[in-house]
Amino acid sequence: MKRIMIIFSICLLSFGIVSSKSVTAVKEKKKQKVSTGIEVLLKEEKNVLRGKKVGLITNPTGIDSKLNSIVDLLHDDPDIQLTALFGPEHGVRGDAQAGASVEYYIDEKTGLPVYSLYGKTKKPTPEMLKDVEVLVFDIQDVGTRYYTYIYTMAYAMEAAKENDIPFIVLDRPNPQGGESVDGPVLESEFSSFVGLYPIPLKHGMTVGELAMLFNKEFNIGADLKVIQMKGWKRDMDYDDTGLPFVMPSPNMPTVSTTFVYPATGLIEGTNVSEGRGTTKPFELIGAPYINSDELAGKLNALRLPGVKFRAASFTPMFSKHAGTLSHGVEIYVTDREEFKAVPTGLHIIKTIHDLYPGDFEFLKANNFSLLIGNGWVRSRIEDGSSVNEIMKEYQVKQDTFKKVRKHYLLYK
Repeated sequence: MKRIMIIFSICLLSFGIVSSKSVTAVKEKKKQKVSTGIEVLLKEEKNVLRGKKVGLITNPTGIDSKLNSIVDLLHDDPDIQLTALFGPEHGVRGDAQAGASVEYYIDEKTGLPVYSLYGKTKKPTPEMLKDVEVLVFDIQDVGTRYYTYIYTMAYAMEAAKENDIPFIVLDRPNPQGGESVDGPVLESEFSSFVGLYPIPLKHGMTVGELAMLFNKEFNIGADLKVIQMKGWKRDMDYDDTGLPFVMPSPNMPTVSTTFVYPATGLIEGTNVSEGRGTTKPFELIGAPYINSDELAGKLNALRLPGVKFRAASFTPMFSKHAGTLSHGVEIYVTDREEFKAVPTGLHIIKTIHDLYPGDFEFLKANNFSLLIGNGWVRSRIEDGSSVNEIMKEYQVKQDTFKKVRKHYLLYK
């Protein structure tokens, strides 16, 4: 009996140790690893704003680790005088769909004027900046060239330079990590609001790093300061940071969406639905004329790294093919480190182009060439070139960009 009690006690002790370790492991997993620019600013760098009238460029992603909005944090801070808000595409509160213009209004919660930086006016005007002595930018980017927020930042930096106003970027993680650079470098004649500067489609930089690169390489010359994150490393994707993810725009609902976006965002330039109007935008793609089993079979047969394709059908509620049953694939990224987004997107488009030549079209609106950043990739797809041949053609300029990029990396 005594022996049984000893064994039972050992078992309980072992269970206690295991339980303790399990609880500790859970706590460690929940513990925040990264402090974003806004948290570093308020804890350590508030002097850069103290005594100045502050203009803030932000949207719902401008939060701290406890989901407090930067608008409220700055507005309620007695040491900071917040005087104006500036909204990018989708607005300060994120209540506008893609492409919708947001006009001037008064923010109900703070009573502050809100100026739109999307639509007719992309750059803050002197009138908008009349009560601003320092401009602050705090928006979560998604790491892809054709996402408009980084160009809102660039235009605002130009306005800051022209009006002798310091510009502060509160840095945030690149959700796809800070190592992978991929895709063609934009050619200058294809410059637009979905690609303003010659950078690759997937740049592997944070907004703070991009701001520094834009400022020097493209001669903006603003009085720029980047408030760096603490704890972020280049090999982290967003799920590694311990930070809450707020969708940067209505069709970017999850971290997984950011990974497929450099691939399937290109589909916006075609008559294939990129999944807008579904619960999985950019992860579902298709059109009424596609045979989903055929497409999934062809794509899976390519054995592309880090990705699988499931035959799927869906009916978009809005955007392309709204209300019409469409067929295509759902994209599953099985290994984020192995996944090559841009080549995957090109393989998808080329495969659909080759399978359905009588139905597939490149659109005039949502120009594919503006998205890919040149006119020759479309031509290569149409003339039968392989994706590998296309990749070789854009590799040289991509390698040149990587050498320039190294000078602006804040996190090693």
